Amino acid sequence: MINVTKTFLPTLEEYNSYVKRAWDKVWLTNRGELTLELEDKLKNHLAVNHIIITNNGTIPIQIALKLFGNGGEIITTPFSYVATSAAIVWENCKPVFVDIHPEYLTIDETKIEEAITSKTTAILATHVFGNPCHITAIESIASKYNLKVIYDAAHCFGVNYNNQSIFNYGDVSTCSFHATKIFHTGEGGALFCNDQNIYDKLYYSHNFGHNGPLDFHGLGINAKVSELQSAIGLAVFDHIDTIFSERKKVVEFYNSQLNFTNLKPLKIRENTEWNYSYYPVVFDSEATLLEIQKELQSENIFPRRYFYPSLNTINYIKGAKMPISESVASRILCLPLYVGLPTSDLKRITSIINKIIC
Repeated sequence: MINVTKTFLPTLEEYNSYVKRAWDKVWLTNRGELTLELEDKLKNHLAVNHIIITNNGTIPIQIALKLFGNGGEIITTPFSYVATSAAIVWENCKPVFVDIHPEYLTIDETKIEEAITSKTTAILATHVFGNPCHITAIESIASKYNLKVIYDAAHCFGVNYNNQSIFNYGDVSTCSFHATKIFHTGEGGALFCNDQNIYDKLYYSHNFGHNGPLDFHGLGINAKVSELQSAIGLAVFDHIDTIFSERKKVVEFYNSQLNFTNLKPLKIRENTEWNYSYYPVVFDSEATLLEIQKELQSENIFPRRYFYPSLNTINYIKGAKMPISESVASRILCLPLYVGLPTSDLKRITSIINKIIC
């Protein structure tokens, strides 16, 4: 079976060598030495100012919204994983959708300003498949209207934009370290920011609001990562260069072998060092997508309709019509992409697609 992704696993020996350190100290959570070491390694590798590792990739969005949403309207994209919009609703804010750019697939920055009202408190934009939003325009609008900017950068580990980490943009950036991601801790995520005051608020918010063991800054929640998760992260991090190079080979194969006459790849924004996180393709119609999906599945190949459906159509949100997002969501398919995907399987995948779309 060929799935859309496959978790990269270090050897058990590598993982156990880190776990043993936690066992020896009898310290399994509450920011032990493995978590501190992983944060330090990631901070240096990514060249970011502040990082807090969390127990999953959704709670960072919730924390940011708790701090900056203030129960208001949040300008956001309908083309993202459901966690983005769900977090807005969960934190008692209202998602206000803005349609997407037809090629970059990120929120259309030219349509943001007309969606702002007196109730707008923040912009929550997703860097789609690791492809950056138009950061300059978004932050100019946010400055003009005194809005906070939160970036859902779940897919962005290793992405650089304008020669610096994508995580260095916005008031807060978030990332997912889920098992399906390029870098993972099994389940996990992270908060990133530049400002020390914001970092302090994020830090106490992710640990019940603690100010030492007996005092509290204010309201918080449990978003702490365990030492077992950090052990996986450290073991995976030891292979990070190999992970990127192997994924790049798969992307380059698709780029060279797919027939793009009736097929659109993701357009990467200028000045971006991309991370080969996903391989989405947009077909000319949903009928073509479904035909190809059926044929691939008959060969035990399972791509994913990602992102689908457009979030403005979800029953508990039901936003305004978003014609570009709805159209793209109905026609986009992410092809298998992971370390160790054999060339023979890649040939089968591209052959099936080319045969149908030609």
